[in-house]
Amino acid sequence: MVDNNITCKVVLVGDSGVGKTCIIQRYVNNDYNENTESTSTSTYSYKTLDFKQYNKSISLDIWDTAGQELYRALAKNFYLNASIGILVYDIRRKESFESIKDYWYEQVKTSGEENMVFGVVGNKCDLFQEEKVSEDEGKKFAKEIGAVFQLTSCKENIGIDELFQQCAQKFMESNNLATFTEQKKNDNIKLDSSNKNNNNGGNTQKRRFC
Repeated sequence: MVDNNITCKVVLVGDSGVGKTCIIQRYVNNDYNENTESTSTSTYSYKTLDFKQYNKSISLDIWDTAGQELYRALAKNFYLNASIGILVYDIRRKESFESIKDYWYEQVKTSGEENMVFGVVGNKCDLFQEEKVSEDEGKKFAKEIGAVFQLTSCKENIGIDELFQQCAQKFMESNNLATFTEQKKNDNIKLDSSNKNNNNGGNTQKRRFC
């Protein structure tokens, strides 16, 4: 049985038009609409991920925040107590990549949890012919801040599930949730093995004295 006892707040940030809303819609509803309007304030969605190997499930509370400069001050309120911050840029727009490095990362980092997990996302990778930000550049920045890196395409449904899976996995590891469960499992195995050895020892002793 999986324990449904972990809730994790996720915020997606980045400039307007990079595809944050589309990423969430594709992930939560497996839906894509290229005419999706830009978010003006914030929207909330959720999805549960099961980690059966750890006997854990995580409820991801996913917040889509506005990227327009007009709403930036308001958006800060939604970063509070966030455990995962996903920084999204459009691979065709160099300025959107510079924004996550020079603005969005620090904004979220100062408001989120102390051991916050980050993801760096190069969205619209299906339009690679128009690429202005290389994959290596994205990976380099992700490595600098210790983040998960993923190229995604909402239209082609590329990398979306992997993005959230990797971030959730890292969240569990950074909070020792996976380690604790694995240690408990190993302790139980050791205990069971010890009991078997003791029982075998007892049986051997009986045979010797029979």
